[in-house]
Amino acid sequence: MKPSKSNPTIWRGKPYPLGATWDGEGVNFAVFSEHAERVELCLFDPKGRREMDRVNLRWQDDQVWHCYLPEARPGLLYGYRFYGPYEPKAGMRFNPNKLLLDPYAKQIVGPLRWSDALFGYRIGSPREDLTMDRRDSAPGMPKCEVVDTAFSWENDRPPHTAWHDTVIYELHVKGFTARHPEVPPQLRGTYAGLASAPIIDYLKRLGVTAVELMPVHTFVDDRPLVEKGLRNYWGYNSIGYFAPDLRYSATGTLAEFKSTVKRMHSAGIEVILDVVYNHSAEGNHLGPTLCFRGIDNLAYYRLTPNDPRFYMDFTGCGNTLNMLHPRVLQLIMDSLRYWVNEMHIDGFRFDLAAALARELYDVNRLSTFFETIHQDPVLSRVKLIAEPWDIGEGGYQVGNFPIGWTEWNGKYRDAVRAYWKGEGGLIGELAYRLTGSSDLYEQSGRRPYASINFVTCHDGFTLNDLVSYNQKHNEANLEGNRDGDNNNHTWNCGVEGPTSDPAVNQLRERQKRNLFAMLLLSQGVPMICAGDEIGRTQAGNNNAYCQDNEIGWLDWNLDQRKLKLLDFVRRLIQIRKDHPAFHRRNFFLGRAIRKVGIKDISWLTPKGDEMTDEEWNQSFARCLGCYLGGEALGEDDEQGRPLQDHDFIMLLNSHHERIPFVIPAASGSLPWSVLVDTGRINPDTLDSRVFHDGDSFPLEGRSSALLVRPRSAVRSEPDFLSSNGPPI
Repeated sequence: MKPSKSNPTIWRGKPYPLGATWDGEGVNFAVFSEHAERVELCLFDPKGRREMDRVNLRWQDDQVWHCYLPEARPGLLYGYRFYGPYEPKAGMRFNPNKLLLDPYAKQIVGPLRWSDALFGYRIGSPREDLTMDRRDSAPGMPKCEVVDTAFSWENDRPPHTAWHDTVIYELHVKGFTARHPEVPPQLRGTYAGLASAPIIDYLKRLGVTAVELMPVHTFVDDRPLVEKGLRNYWGYNSIGYFAPDLRYSATGTLAEFKSTVKRMHSAGIEVILDVVYNHSAEGNHLGPTLCFRGIDNLAYYRLTPNDPRFYMDFTGCGNTLNMLHPRVLQLIMDSLRYWVNEMHIDGFRFDLAAALARELYDVNRLSTFFETIHQDPVLSRVKLIAEPWDIGEGGYQVGNFPIGWTEWNGKYRDAVRAYWKGEGGLIGELAYRLTGSSDLYEQSGRRPYASINFVTCHDGFTLNDLVSYNQKHNEANLEGNRDGDNNNHTWNCGVEGPTSDPAVNQLRERQKRNLFAMLLLSQGVPMICAGDEIGRTQAGNNNAYCQDNEIGWLDWNLDQRKLKLLDFVRRLIQIRKDHPAFHRRNFFLGRAIRKVGIKDISWLTPKGDEMTDEEWNQSFARCLGCYLGGEALGEDDEQGRPLQDHDFIMLLNSHHERIPFVIPAASGSLPWSVLVDTGRINPDTLDSRVFHDGDSFPLEGRSSALLVRPRSAVRSEPDFLSSNGPPI
C-alpha cells in the first residue's frame, strides 16, 4: 500500500531532544542512526490502520535525522522506515519494508499482530536470515503516538525513605489487583486499580514503604507463547523504554500512570520500577525487526566480533544491548531520567545488571554505565538496585557492585532457604546474612542496606510453595516441565502439594513464619514478594512467566489461616520499624562499645554461652542465638542524638526436636518478654510468658523466637559478653 500525498508542511527542526516532542505549536521528530542512508517518517490515520504520508528526513546532524511538522498535534500516530544495506554477515539489517518503533516513543498504541511480515528476512528461505523479506510489516505493528506530557503534580512530594528504613514489596501491576473484590471491575489489573483506595489501604496497613513494579515498559509477547495461547506475563521483553505499557491502563493515558505514582506518594509509599535494559524483544538473528535492529543493528547490539551476523547473548534472551556505544548509553540514561523527572519514579531495579557492566567480555564493576550514573545529578539520588548476575561467564557478581548501589542478595536467599530446610553446617554463613552480609559489602565501603534481602521473588516458588513442594510443577508452561530452576532448596514438609493432614499444614505454617521472621528481623533491606503474606500459591510452578491467569494472579479469598499469617507479617514489620536494632545504618562491631561497656552483638549456644570458633564449624549445628545490646547501637538519629533500643535475643532452631535454650546470665536485669515465638500453635495471640536469666526457653523444633528486655534493665555487662566472639 502506498501512502497518500497530502504534502504536510515540513521544517528543518532540531536534532535534540530525541523522539517526538510537542512544543505547543508543532512536533519535532529526531531519531539516531549512524549507518542509515535514508530515513522516512510514516504518519498514520487516527486508528493506525492506514499510512497517510511519508516524510523524508533529509536533515541530519551528528548522526541524528530530524524534521519539524508545524501542523502536527498530540495524538498523531507515526513510525519510521530506514534505508541502508541489508548485509547480515556485515551486521547490517536495514529493511525499509519494516515499520519501526521510535526508541524514544512516549506512548505506543495498538497490539503487535504476529505474522511472517514482521521479520526482516524471508522465513523458510534456504539462506535463512540472509534473504531480505519485502512484505510491509505496518499492518501488524503497533504505532508510536505523539503525546502532551503536561500533568498537574501539584505538591507531589516523593517520600525519600532512607534505605535503612525501607521495606520493599515486589508486585505485578495486573496480577496484584486482577481478582481483588474491592477494586472496581473496570480498574482491576490496571495502574488505576493499583492506586485505588482498597489497595493503598492494604499496603499502608501492611507497613511496606515501597512497591517495586515488575516491568511496565512496553513489551512484546513472544510469538511461540502466543501460538500456545500463552503470553509474556512478567514483561521482561521490553521494546519501548519510555512508554508505559497500555495493557495495564484503564484510560490509555500517561496521566493514569502519573496519578498512580502521585497517590502512592501521598500515602508515603515509594515507586520503584523493574527495568530491562540488558536486552530487547527482538531476540537473536532469527528474531523480528521491530525497532533497534532495523534502525542500526551495528550500533544497538553486541554482535559476535568474528561473525557479526550473530549476537552476543549474556541474557539468555537472544541479544544484549551495546552499552559500549555512546548513543545506546544515552538512550538508557535518557530513559532513566525521563522516568524520574517526568514520572516521579523513586528508583530502579536493573534486571540482569551484570550484563550492563560488561565492557568487552568481562564484567567490569567500574564500567562506563556505573560511572555515568554515579556522576548524574538526577540518577545518583534515587534508589538503585542491581540484580547482580547474568548468564555469561563470570556473570555472578553478588557483592561486587560499586558504592551507591544495592543488590538482590542471592546468597541471603540460598542460605536462609537451606537453613530452614534443615541443612546443617550453615550457622556461620547464616550469621553473616542475618547481620547484613558484611563479608560481601563492608570492605567496599558499603552499608548493611546494600543487601536487598529476599527469600522469594517473582522468579521461582512462592513462599507457600517453597514449603509445600520438593519439585517444580511447570507443566502449564507447555515446555515439558523443562523450564525453571531445579535447585530451589525447597522442602514439602512430608507431602507434595496440598494436603488435609493437619500436622503437615501446621508445620508449613510454622516454616512460613520462620522465613518471614528471619527476613524482617535481618539487617539490610527486606523485600517481600506480593501475596506471600497471604499464602499465595502457583501450584508448584516456579517459572510462571507466561501465566496471565489464576496461576499468576493473587487470590484475595482470605480464610483464617491466611489472615493469621497476614497479621503475623504486619506485626513483624511494625517491630522492625519500632526498633532501630533491626535496621541499623552500620555493620555490627562485635566488641564492647566504649561509652556503655557492652557489645552490640553476641552469638549464643543453647547453653547460654558465647559461641567458640570450634562451635561455628560444627556440621551438625542447627541452633543459634543472637544477643543484641540495645544501648550499644553506636549510631545517631537524624538530629545527631545517640540511638538506643531495648535488648533482644533471637533464637533459631531448624532441628526437628525441641531444644531448651538457656537465657544468659546478667546481674540485676528485669525479665525477658516474648515478642515472637513461631513454635506456638497460635502465635498471633498475646504471649504473657516471661523468662529470667538462667531460665530455659522451650525452643520448639523448626521454630524461632524473639525475646525483649527493656533498656532500663541493663545494669552491668553479662558474663557471656566478655570474649571477642564469632563473625559479625
